[in-house]
Amino acid sequence: MSEPGAGIELSHVTKRYAGQQQAAVEDFSLSVDPGELVMFVGPSGCGKTTTMKMINRIIEPSSGSITIDGQDVLSLDPNELRRHIGYVIQQIGLFPHMTIAENIATVPKLLGWSKERTGNRVDELLRTVQLDPGTFAHRYPKQLSGGQQQRVGVARALAADPPVMLMDEPFGATDPITRQKLQAEFLKLQADIGKTIIFVTHDFDEAIRLGDRIAVLSERSRIEQFDTPANILANPANDYVSSFIGHGAGLMRLALIPISDVELDAPDASAPAVDADASLRDALDLLMVTGAERVNVPGANGSLTHAKISAALNRVKQPVEAS
Repeated sequence: MSEPGAGIELSHVTKRYAGQQQAAVEDFSLSVDPGELVMFVGPSGCGKTTTMKMINRIIEPSSGSITIDGQDVLSLDPNELRRHIGYVIQQIGLFPHMTIAENIATVPKLLGWSKERTGNRVDELLRTVQLDPGTFAHRYPKQLSGGQQQRVGVARALAADPPVMLMDEPFGATDPITRQKLQAEFLKLQADIGKTIIFVTHDFDEAIRLGDRIAVLSERSRIEQFDTPANILANPANDYVSSFIGHGAGLMRLALIPISDVELDAPDASAPAVDADASLRDALDLLMVTGAERVNVPGANGSLTHAKISAALNRVKQPVEAS
């Protein structure tokens, strides 16, 4: 059984580099709940990756405090700290001279796990990321596709069952179709493992799709808004957040609303059908493609019209206060 996630607290964290007038990150404070997936989203150079890297001390903060599960990160040996935090990067970083099994086993070996325990963990994780151990364990990274390598990178980060994972644009190097598949697989995986995850991206669509909450960052990692995807789309805090969202906020919001949240009309068996566990965006897509007046939802014994979808989108919800 997977270890649960741990809470993370960053308090007044600042990073200054010698010779630079402005701080790279200035007075950054944020709390992440155990098991929460928080997205850091912002333009290139805003400090989001620097902020994340201070959590595992790849970059040392100049001031402020960082705790994981109440323990002061800055009081720990950096190498020991990193062995207990999963880390996934865009370039994946698999060792080319090691097999897939050896790559995944890197941290367990450093922690002194037995050969049997390590082997069992490697097999378990390969199955978890949908790679058959019998087929992939003894292959080398160059023998895998980019998407398969990315899955191995996630498996390696999970090898020692860390409570916290840091992910730096992990799907950014993949093509759009592979990226969407990896995102979907990752959401299913997170539902099972419940890790606390900080995920850096410059892609707002990715942030909306994956995050429990999103920190929209501007220069020096200034938090412009920290809230749920739905509340950011419905109630952007300022013009900066609005401009970052761009056009299509309504469609993004529809993708977050499940059909189960809407009161349906009577069923219409003659209409095109959509799954009951689909989103309102899926239902709208089907309406647009088919030109039908309504879509049938057999699993919920009802149907949906454009008017119902529009009404659901325009319901005003009170924003959830960010911590």
